[in-house]
Amino acid sequence: MNPRPAQSPQPHQPQRSTAPAPVAAPDPYFPNSGDPRYRVHRYELALDYRPGPNRLGGTARLSAVAVTALAEFALDLAEFRIGRVLVDGKAARYTHRAGKLRIRPAKALAAGAAFTVEVHYTGNPRPVRSPWGGLGWEELTDGALVASQPVGAPSWFPCNDRPADKATYQIAVTTPSPYTVVVGGRLLTRTTRASSTTWVYEQAAPTSTYLVTVSIGQYRPVALAERPAVPQTGFVPERLTGPFAADFGRQPAMMACFEEAFGPYPFGEYAVVVADEELDVPVEAQGVATFGTNHLGGGWERERLVAHELAHQWFGNSVSVADWSHIWLNEGLAKYAEWLWSERSGGPSAAARAADAHRLLAGLPQDLRLGDPGRKLMFDDRLYQRGGLTVHALRRALGDAAFFRMLRDWAGFHRHGVVDTADFTAHAAGYASAPLDGLFEAWLWRPELPPLPV
Repeated sequence: MNPRPAQSPQPHQPQRSTAPAPVAAPDPYFPNSGDPRYRVHRYELALDYRPGPNRLGGTARLSAVAVTALAEFALDLAEFRIGRVLVDGKAARYTHRAGKLRIRPAKALAAGAAFTVEVHYTGNPRPVRSPWGGLGWEELTDGALVASQPVGAPSWFPCNDRPADKATYQIAVTTPSPYTVVVGGRLLTRTTRASSTTWVYEQAAPTSTYLVTVSIGQYRPVALAERPAVPQTGFVPERLTGPFAADFGRQPAMMACFEEAFGPYPFGEYAVVVADEELDVPVEAQGVATFGTNHLGGGWERERLVAHELAHQWFGNSVSVADWSHIWLNEGLAKYAEWLWSERSGGPSAAARAADAHRLLAGLPQDLRLGDPGRKLMFDDRLYQRGGLTVHALRRALGDAAFFRMLRDWAGFHRHGVVDTADFTAHAAGYASAPLDGLFEAWLWRPELPPLPV
């Protein structure tokens, strides 16, 4: 089959349709998360947060479309006290138990109908429980941050918590004036009244709920790049501005490298937060990545994390998975981006990094099916390494010219969209001179580790 033309059409932001769509199946890994009977196209959140008592008061307004007729529907929301719930401006009945806010509007909604939901709530936000520990809103020693992947968004706002239900956001956060508030998107206004400041951000790109983040802390902004490059800003504790500048000084070069390899950066800006705490791992969000103090200090193991989180802006954030069984598309491509950066910045080649990963996996259990790893293994390090190896095997099969056309077109054709593994394998096949069925069968669907791609 002939590869597609080298020149991709200009990617664009798809327009949301209000026409009814088929009801999606529940997420196979988190069947109790989200409600596929409706789709949200915009969230407007107005939050007031007091760091000392860890007190959050919020109003959430959701603009949505019913996929099917709805006598009732559900939002995901953790343990908050509900003040009132309105549907299309009218009081609605509701119950709130076990993380579900079940709403019965005064009048049933017809299939295809646009509607609004407004929820007023207060409480002390805390992470929701998961097999990987607490997820979502986390109170820090001085401030707070949000790290929601995969199901932590209900820890701080009512939502339809499905990765495929992408929406735009406007988020206003009021907090004591010494604190800086960082949210993914463009800062519209910052208004100080008495001892409080309200920060208003707009995220115009469709965003999955787990990728919405807030960081609140006493941070100093550090500019890494200005236009015409993508604006890149760090938000860092004052005492760490020197180490941050050293460790993240090559990030603008990474951005240029990835724009060459993957196509234009898909958002308007990129922010990096270094929270004044140690964190287990860095966390990507839409237009933002959050690191801990322990992720400073130099060396490849830290630099690769900078590359990994940046690459997620293309793979995972702009191009998002339809459900969590396809997580290898996020992590495999971000892992391979680490190896590409190593290769293009004068370090070991991607082939050398792939050989290291293959040796590592060869000594570990062979019980992971990359294309559907199951919830238990979805964050297993083997998924990341094998995902990177799968992308490297595809590069070897296609050759560099076709491979990089394929990657750029994948990111461009599906910009701000939702994909699954079948979409990726079909897309890649269009750039191959021979069938790829055997390659994908071996790397995605069989647990045994295939030979190293050469």
